[in-house]
Amino acid sequence: MLFEQQSEYFFVCILNKGNYFNHLLNLFLNSTQLQSSRAPSGGWRSPRNKQQCQNQSKTQKNEVEAEDQEKEIKEMAPRASCQTMCPAQELWNRESQNRLHCFEVVPGTESFRKPKGDPLRAVKEYSRPAAGKDVTKPSYLRPPDVLLKTVCYLIDEIAGSTSLHPWTEVYSFVFDRLRSVKQDMIIQRLSGKDCVAILELTVRFHIYASYRLCGEPLRIFDPRINDTHLQEYLNWLFDCYKTGTGPYPNQEEFQTLGLLYNLGSSPATQDVLELPERLRQTPSLKLALAINQAFLEGNHVHLLRLVQKLDFLQTCALHRHLVTCRRHLLLIYSHGYHSRNCRFPLDRLAQLLSLEPSLTAELCQVYGIEVNQHNQVLFSKSAFTEPEQGELDCKLYHSIVSEKQRGLTSHAVLAERSEQRTQKSE
Repeated sequence: MLFEQQSEYFFVCILNKGNYFNHLLNLFLNSTQLQSSRAPSGGWRSPRNKQQCQNQSKTQKNEVEAEDQEKEIKEMAPRASCQTMCPAQELWNRESQNRLHCFEVVPGTESFRKPKGDPLRAVKEYSRPAAGKDVTKPSYLRPPDVLLKTVCYLIDEIAGSTSLHPWTEVYSFVFDRLRSVKQDMIIQRLSGKDCVAILELTVRFHIYASYRLCGEPLRIFDPRINDTHLQEYLNWLFDCYKTGTGPYPNQEEFQTLGLLYNLGSSPATQDVLELPERLRQTPSLKLALAINQAFLEGNHVHLLRLVQKLDFLQTCALHRHLVTCRRHLLLIYSHGYHSRNCRFPLDRLAQLLSLEPSLTAELCQVYGIEVNQHNQVLFSKSAFTEPEQGELDCKLYHSIVSEKQRGLTSHAVLAERSEQRTQKSE
């Protein structure tokens, strides 16, 4: 187009040589305006805007790559096809090897040389990964809905049962089968609301067990092992809350339980402080934060007063810190009321410790503090001693917890929301 206009002007300029360069200049200006009018809007961009665009494109690219990677991981995860709580092959193997638990056999066959396994009661047991063993076999893996129903069965029918005794045996069975559930979850890279529902039920069980079996012999119940697994479940659950889409109606409850169980822990406190404002301002979390602050400040009298406002399961989560709080309080009073003529009323000390007077007197004697025949406490900083291992039975001083359990069965505590979850999943 430009060439045609130039040639046209060339012939005209033969007649008028003086206007030739003027015409060329006009043509150049016109073509420049034409190109600028066809240029994209926005004009020239500064290097800063260009850098922002590059950063935005990189961020978008990273997000797309992360989504693709997540999809790829999910696609790589093994597909589960077992629709029963225990794979048929495992049930047959354990029945033939006489390795069925008494909770898994058909009623009436317990006295048989090889009791019969009940497919409706048998649950896949935990087994360590062994060399050459394929743990990703679809027929041995239970899908999320079956895992949730399995956990509900373990909580409702086994842990929450009033007829199965002793509870130490109940704990041992449920603990092992929950480990098997966790193993299936990890292999399938389970996430989402089913994962959250399973973890919430499991956390409730371990918190309740930490209180109910407190003080039992180590061969029956090891609180450290229970604590290790509980911490893993809590971290996994809170990670699901952070990364999931939600909503999670029970998040307030379990964030509260996590903080009360880990009183004074910096990571636990930080997790709660990073929650949205609407969650931090809920009554249970505000109370938990106040108790945590009193614990960090060493204000144990205020802490024990606040504990009265907790419900039963929340007190179960906190109960392992009660011995420490009462010890510190007695130590402070042994220094503060150290005087030859000072007599502290036993009833008043019992109120401060949230204990009965008789138990308060026993606790004082454990720490070397004298209580005279007039129910008066004689504090002395030189007489305060640490109890020997096994001398302090913390189970005796759980009255503040047991009082809240009145009228509550194990089923009511553990399966409070499992029925609602089952209905939602259906």
